[in-house]
Amino acid sequence: MSELAGKTAIITGASRGIGAATALELSNRGVSVVLAARSAEQIETLAETINTTGGRAIAVTCDVARYEDVEAAVETCIANFGKLDIFVGNAGVIDPIGPMATSHPASWSHAIDINLKGIYHGFRAALPHMLAQNSGTIVNISSGAAHAPLEGWGHYCAAKAGAAMLTRCAHLENRESGLRIFGLSPGTVATYMQVAIKASGINPVSQLDPSVHVPAEWPAKAIAWLCTRDADEFNGQEVALRDDTIRKRAGLV
Repeated sequence: MSELAGKTAIITGASRGIGAATALELSNRGVSVVLAARSAEQIETLAETINTTGGRAIAVTCDVARYEDVEAAVETCIANFGKLDIFVGNAGVIDPIGPMATSHPASWSHAIDINLKGIYHGFRAALPHMLAQNSGTIVNISSGAAHAPLEGWGHYCAAKAGAAMLTRCAHLENRESGLRIFGLSPGTVATYMQVAIKASGINPVSQLDPSVHVPAEWPAKAIAWLCTRDADEFNGQEVALRDDTIRKRAGLV
């Protein structure tokens, strides 16, 4: 039996890419999953797939930019599965790519709402329940963009930097309470986001050959590993999937 069997998880941005792959990976390890995303049809289809293959999944329409949506996802998880063991903060957007001088303020702000405030909303909704049970794991998807500026990505770099600091602050505040909090920087992953980046033609990332992007299943396996006791020594850290040691520990080598 998997160490994770019997646990419950919420995955934001679960409609595709890393989120969908993580839902499948955790479900395969015996985790009951709440699929949270704005794309209702996609998460409902994925939930049906999981449920018809022996897993347990619920689809919840959720915009992480709205706190009440994230809170409702947490309440749904507890109402249906009795507890919340894992929260994966994966939802994020790369649009609108472009220089700040010509950016659209409303669109730029909305990206911040999703990529930064969405992480805070996850912490705010999940932490009280995890603290009450003295256990829980939170994994937020980070990025190299959190630590290095990239042309046309001002909104993304700023939000990811803020999210990385929020993750560190949450660990500092809750490290004595039995909670495990991580950031995962997956590198470039073969998802829709890379399609949008390629189409923009802006900054070196858009020039990468698609063959260098790792499949979404890789970060999904890394997330599952971070939820196990084997990753305890990395609690409070941001781990990078480019690191060969991390790949080996996550079972990717």
